[in-house]
Amino acid sequence: MVPYGYKAAALMFYSLVAFIAASKDDKGKVSEVQETERHPRESQLNLREVVFVIQSQRNSFHAQRAQRLQADLLLQAEALQESLPAILLLHTLSENEGDWSILPLLPYLSSHFGKNSSWVLFLEEETNVNLGKLHNILKKFERRNEWFLGKSLHDDESTIIHHYAFAENPSAFKYPDFSAGWALSMPLVNRLSNKVQEQPLKSDFTIDLKHEVALYIWDEGKGPRLTAVPELCALPEHSPQAQRCATTVNTHSPLCGEPVKKEAIFVAVKTCKKFHTERVPVVKKTWEKQAAHLEYYSDHADPSIPTVDLGVPNTDRGHCGKTFAILKRYVSGAVPKTDWLLIVDDDTLISLPRLQALLSCYDPTEPVFLGERYGYGLGQGGYSYITGGGGMVFSREAVLRLLSSGCKCYSNDAPDDMVLGMCFNSLRLSVTHSPLFHQARPDDYARDFLAHQTPISFHKHWNIDPIAVFHKLRQVVPEIF
Repeated sequence: MVPYGYKAAALMFYSLVAFIAASKDDKGKVSEVQETERHPRESQLNLREVVFVIQSQRNSFHAQRAQRLQADLLLQAEALQESLPAILLLHTLSENEGDWSILPLLPYLSSHFGKNSSWVLFLEEETNVNLGKLHNILKKFERRNEWFLGKSLHDDESTIIHHYAFAENPSAFKYPDFSAGWALSMPLVNRLSNKVQEQPLKSDFTIDLKHEVALYIWDEGKGPRLTAVPELCALPEHSPQAQRCATTVNTHSPLCGEPVKKEAIFVAVKTCKKFHTERVPVVKKTWEKQAAHLEYYSDHADPSIPTVDLGVPNTDRGHCGKTFAILKRYVSGAVPKTDWLLIVDDDTLISLPRLQALLSCYDPTEPVFLGERYGYGLGQGGYSYITGGGGMVFSREAVLRLLSSGCKCYSNDAPDDMVLGMCFNSLRLSVTHSPLFHQARPDDYARDFLAHQTPISFHKHWNIDPIAVFHKLRQVVPEIF
């Protein structure tokens, strides 16, 4: 029995498939028997045997991007005179918050498609697909075997975001770049589904999904490693090098009109007395000048910076009390009224112009809570949250709904980002993920992963020169950063 309420989404999808199929012109159509006789090798895999899962989100901007990709795939299948494949939007499949972490979704995929399908292909919203080339690639693999296909990434050094896995040789373990698309053969999906059902997923953290999915599949050597497929690419669609590619990537820095004005963003920097002379000067030398409205919030009022003492003592662990005091101040009239609130740590490096461009895609009248998404206990009905170090962006509407709900910290030193995640989850408001925010340093991410990004933020100053890192990032797209 599959614990998901997918029936409505499935009915909508198959209604769309039936509508498009009925609209085909049958003139000149080659029968399946004739096609088999003419192309016996090509007939070994039909596109209807491939299930596409677009890793979509509920926010209106992201939902529209996913729907455009879905429509494009259906049109390509029609042009190829192929039976229309199942193309699922992840955010419509159920109300389960953990679906984005993929593993809880496997029992549904196995139950609904395990007998009549050969592959499950996962795509991100910004992935472009050449369906004909992709079809030719998948035909090369014996689909009765267990396969895990993708564009491989690896760590150059062991990193905290991967729990220092493979510390002796971090480059030995390969994991997929989700932007390029990744695929599981159905025998592997079916086995993993049984494993998920028989051995409930642990209630721990989901930090870097692509790495953690690869670890789960590998299963300490008992499962398959990632097979690198060169034609699954993270190159721009119109790059000369992309001619061989079955998948390419749209820009990771969408611009949906004019960037929002810097006056529309209020920036709150969390600091404390012991970092006034260490971290605050870095902010002042780098990105402070990009802000129209900015305040530093501390446990000590220092007029030389200046800082605002919120009356909340500094804590060595979480900063929930301080963050909720910032949220209340934001809507109190004590600061300029803006559409957006950005809360960052004093050791966050961020490009406000890039953030202004990104926010052009979002509606501030919606309850938007944006940043790098993490998860806690997603396999056991947990919740998602925006990790604080990379920066947390709130629409004014999100702050108003949060505060009016009465949700609050259970202690001043509770982890603010996780408490916020629990609050939004209780309000049935999804957090919105952007891969352009980063909780860690540039060195903590695979170089090929960052190569097709225009990053908005990084976090932590240890073992780096933060000012040099900031200026190096500016050189990538100097007119923006």
